[in-house]
Amino acid sequence: MTTDLQDLAIRLGAKNAAPTGQFLGFSWDSRDVRPGSVFLAIKGSRADGHDHVVEALRAGAVAAVVERPMAGPCLVVDNLVEALARFALSLREEFPGPVVGVTGSNGKTTTKELVAAALGSLGPVLKSPGNHNTEYSAPLVWASLDRHKAVVAEMAMRGFGQIAHLATFTKPTIGIVTMIGTAHIEMVGSRAGIVQAKSELLAALPPDGTAIAWREDEYFDDLARASAAPVRSFGFSQEAECRITGYRPEGLTGGTARIELGGVKVDVSLPAPGRHMALNTAAALLAADSAGVDPRDAVEGIARAELPPLRMQVVALPLGTALLDTYNASPDSTVAAIKTFDELPIGGRRLAVLGEMLELGDFSESGHRMVGRALAESRIDRTLLVGAPMAHALDEARRSGFPADRIVHIESLNLDQIHRFIASTEAGDTVLVKGSRALGLERALEGLSSPAATS
Repeated sequence: MTTDLQDLAIRLGAKNAAPTGQFLGFSWDSRDVRPGSVFLAIKGSRADGHDHVVEALRAGAVAAVVERPMAGPCLVVDNLVEALARFALSLREEFPGPVVGVTGSNGKTTTKELVAAALGSLGPVLKSPGNHNTEYSAPLVWASLDRHKAVVAEMAMRGFGQIAHLATFTKPTIGIVTMIGTAHIEMVGSRAGIVQAKSELLAALPPDGTAIAWREDEYFDDLARASAAPVRSFGFSQEAECRITGYRPEGLTGGTARIELGGVKVDVSLPAPGRHMALNTAAALLAADSAGVDPRDAVEGIARAELPPLRMQVVALPLGTALLDTYNASPDSTVAAIKTFDELPIGGRRLAVLGEMLELGDFSESGHRMVGRALAESRIDRTLLVGAPMAHALDEARRSGFPADRIVHIESLNLDQIHRFIASTEAGDTVLVKGSRALGLERALEGLSSPAATS
């Protein structure tokens, strides 16, 4: 673990003499500076961190990393993004263990958690905390490298070249693409563009590495052609190397999958329900197998995995239950949530609050219509649609046969109205709450539950 300021200066390639002493981590928001941290002066589209260096130092930062000379204890670099990549690469080159890179339109963070759990028998595993998956946050993961035996790195896609950049210092030996969907399609224009951007991870693998992809993905062959390493597959089909041969939900909090890999059949306890969760688990088993972990040991680790909040999180209501799945939303993940909800053993009514999906560009109408069709095919009893683009979902659901008197659409975010809809649950009812992170739909539950009632 790197904590020395002078060592940090060398690894960043700072142009000036470094202040002496130790540091305790990094901050990039001057309002959240922790005493003892190093402040990163990020120049963004809305704000320039250089304007807040003095504020950060007063708040307890021991130094700041800047792109121009400034008063106070600072490390001056030509380019912050390149300096952070250089810093991470210097640490990565000292690490001999397996490094798993995870990307995909949906399921990145969940799969990262499952992979880390599956690798647990190797020893301590370093994984990206939260969603540290950008050019600023991903390099900082390596600052925590200590006695770890494996690293699992989540890799975001916000345009062409981003994953390629992350791969320059992550240098993955195993690469997972969970699926090619529609999330962030606005950034690259089409699903073909998403394939190109996600393929940057597989193209960065060494020839003796391993690429892992979903066998039923319509772009599987494109991903395989892009890989510099042998390709292994997971899925439900006969062609999948790691094959899911059975799945069943186990209440609201999990499920069970039977998976076969290399002649070994294992039953896996899933940390959340859903066939998509079984797919993420199969990908994790393949990654663990590629790193030399016996599938039976990997299964034991996965059984102990805990997913971050807002991913099919169960919340007790005064009457009924809520399933919070508001970490993010795309057409694919929303349809998957609806299908999972439909399969769950629920005694009362099924209600749903579905928020609009962002960053879809020209795909917005067709993506929201996908959700409308899934609604019409479901057993959901009442639905509240939130956001102007959800008018397309409303139209498609009605066209496809969803009763008009069981669906309501509000064009803008109205937490009071959403709150009243959720509060209408009766004993035995369950309400699915799904929407893009920016909407913050979970706020509508305030006053209806307490932290002690969540799981």
